[in-house]
This record gives sequence, structure tokens and C-alpha cells, in this order.
Amino acid sequence: MRVLIVEDDEALAEQMRQSLVDTGYSVDHAADGEDGHFLGDTEPYDAVILDLGLPVMDGASILKRWRSDGKEMPVLILTARDGWTDKVEGLDAGADDYLTKPFVMEELLARLRALIRRSVGQSSPQFSCGPVLLDTRNGRVSVDGRAIKLTAQEFKLLSYLMHHEGKVVSRTELTEHIYDQDFDRDSNTIEVFVNRIRKKLDVPIIATVRGLGYRLEWQEGQK
Repeated sequence: MRVLIVEDDEALAEQMRQSLVDTGYSVDHAADGEDGHFLGDTEPYDAVILDLGLPVMDGASILKRWRSDGKEMPVLILTARDGWTDKVEGLDAGADDYLTKPFVMEELLARLRALIRRSVGQSSPQFSCGPVLLDTRNGRVSVDGRAIKLTAQEFKLLSYLMHHEGKVVSRTELTEHIYDQDFDRDSNTIEVFVNRIRKKLDVPIIATVRGLGYRLEWQEGQK
């Protein structure tokens, strides 16, 4: 999953970025409203953390422009203001949730997980496909209760497929959502990761759709 942080407080932005990376996200950061708007307008994100009080362009204005342009990614707004009018302004601009600074990082992570899973129609923090279970709260994967150890990139790829079960996902889409902007992206490595995941899970839940990509699915009776 790929997240954009738009925050001008460098120390806070780095703290959030590190926490998200440690939890298994790919993260981009913009320090002002203009750069933040551009990234959100041109790159595919699974969620955005957006500060309201930004230089150049404020968060509410960015969000209104994204929504008017048809951008539907979940947005969690941050505000140092505790007045209800600021929260209402952010929500009316198109935000999905908000946090008031200062906040506890664990709460931000929990709210972000909730936004992402709700955006794909999932209510539980645990995703399952046949005997495979992925828990977004602790980054654990298991097959029939047996823990499976995945690398960070393997987990990101499997998590994205689990969030989009039944949908054909292209290599390009996977590349865009498991790597951050500065990473040297190579869609050819996606096949390598998929093969590794298949071997580790040892259950046929990742189908190759020739010429299109991959689809996560489980049919009763499969072994």
C-alpha cells in the first residue's frame, strides 16, 4: 500500500514516514501544498495524510481540487486547530477522517488502516483468502494457522492483492502501489516476488491472467 504525507513539519513528517514504513507501507512526502497537490494529482495512492495548515496552498483547498478532479483516494486530515469549524471544513472539503495534533502514532496507524480497508469494502482488519490470513494490524501472514515469513516487498504485494481480491491487477499497478516515488521501479521483479510468495504460501491463490496480470482467488475444493 502506498501513502502520501503532506506535512510541512519535517520532524513530524519523518516520524510518520518511519512509522508507516516500519508497518509495511510505501511512503512519499510533500512539504508544501503545491507539491502535495501535484503528487496526489499525478500519482496513485491508497491513502493520503493531509495537514490543513500548509504553506503555498492550504489542505482544504488541495482536497477540494482533488475531489473536483475525481480523485477518490481516502484522505485523513491533520489539524493543529481544535475548533469544530476547522474539522467541519476539512470533512466538507472531502476528507474521510481527521486527527487533531498532537496525536498518538498508534491511533493514526489504526485510522489509516480503517480508511484503506473501508475503501475496498472490507470491515475487518484481517483479510482472508481460502486458508491464507493476513492481519493488517501486526503484518502477520498465516496459512491454516501456520505463520509465514515474508520479506517487506512480498508482504506489500500480497497485501495489495488481498485488498483487491477477485480483481485482475496488472504488473504496472502493483509496481505503482508497492514502491514509493524515489524507488528504482522495475515491473519485471513483480514476477519474482509473486513466485516467491506462491512457494512460501504453497496454496494456489494467486492466478496468472495471461497478458493482464494477477488475480487473487480461492475456489472451494482447491488443494
